[in-house]
Amino acid sequence: MSSTPSPTPAAAGQSGVMGALSTLDRFLPVWIGLAMAAGLLLGRLVPGLNSALEAVKIGEISLPIALGLLLMMYPVLAKVRYDRLGTVTGDRRLLFASLALNWVLGPALMFALAWLLLPDLPEYRTGLIIVGLARCIAMVLIWNDLACGDREAAAVLVAVNSVFQVIAFGVLGWFYLEVLPGWLGLGEGTALRVSAWDIAQYVLIFLGIPLAAGYLSRQLGERARSRDWYEERFLPKIGPIALYGLLFTIVILFALQGETITSQPGDVARIALPLLAYFALMWGGSFLAGRAIGLNYERTTTLAFTAAGNNFELAIAVAVGVFGVTSGQALAGVVGPLIEVPVLVALVYVSLWGRRLFTTTSTTSEGSVHA
Repeated sequence: MSSTPSPTPAAAGQSGVMGALSTLDRFLPVWIGLAMAAGLLLGRLVPGLNSALEAVKIGEISLPIALGLLLMMYPVLAKVRYDRLGTVTGDRRLLFASLALNWVLGPALMFALAWLLLPDLPEYRTGLIIVGLARCIAMVLIWNDLACGDREAAAVLVAVNSVFQVIAFGVLGWFYLEVLPGWLGLGEGTALRVSAWDIAQYVLIFLGIPLAAGYLSRQLGERARSRDWYEERFLPKIGPIALYGLLFTIVILFALQGETITSQPGDVARIALPLLAYFALMWGGSFLAGRAIGLNYERTTTLAFTAAGNNFELAIAVAVGVFGVTSGQALAGVVGPLIEVPVLVALVYVSLWGRRLFTTTSTTSEGSVHA
């Protein structure tokens, strides 16, 4: 595990994409692939494992998954310099672009792709639209940090998305699943009954707890010792926890859903196609948009990952709660992270390669997950 900060953009350009990541991060696709395989094998080979993992839940989310998510998010939020958030909130280009991409373009694009590529599979189509409505508030922090994005900007955008998620999820679900299909002559639509309080609970648990812990860690650590001690001694020690939490979450998730995934490979492939198109279009379009409006590399990267990522925990919870655990909607939610995780890891490398397109950059977010 390397605690060496990531190189400057010039150095990164000279040493290539791989040199911009720590030794542990460099093999992240390998670790994620192994975690996915381990989860699938555990779910298939260990009798009663699914029942044991599902025995304790927070809402509709398995407690082990909840713990993994909290462990994954805490180190990243502990790295945020909260005294710099004012410089982010004053960047109207970033905030307005993020809102437009997340709450206008993202849901509309997923709706279009779902209807275009799954016209004959209404359950999977509905599940994908739910995934498109659930904007990312968790794993995006990992991808942003790995790609050397603006850590403070990511924290602000995640918080903004969380507020909009509570307010807008139910309304957008009603619009895209009930109203718009009727307007376009596509059918009567599907009702989505989910309360704002249900959404708020997931936001409070999966963002509120690690955010509070990260903020208190920085405030108390700097007050008790110093900023240098906190960033040079404390953060390198807790940094690897983010990766361990990510891998643990992936193992548990795929252990819970492995049988469903492996028993319906054809359906998984059908669901994967619109997801692949969605992630590529959202990330690529957002990255180009950030550069076009004059954002630096760090904030462009943050804009792209916060726009492309989705909150699969919420999507799965809503699909299971409304349509049932064995429904096609739930399967579409489960396939979401199956595709999202490796694709966004690949986009970390694309992002670092694209750093050469920027002539100037800030050093707001030095380091990766293990910096």
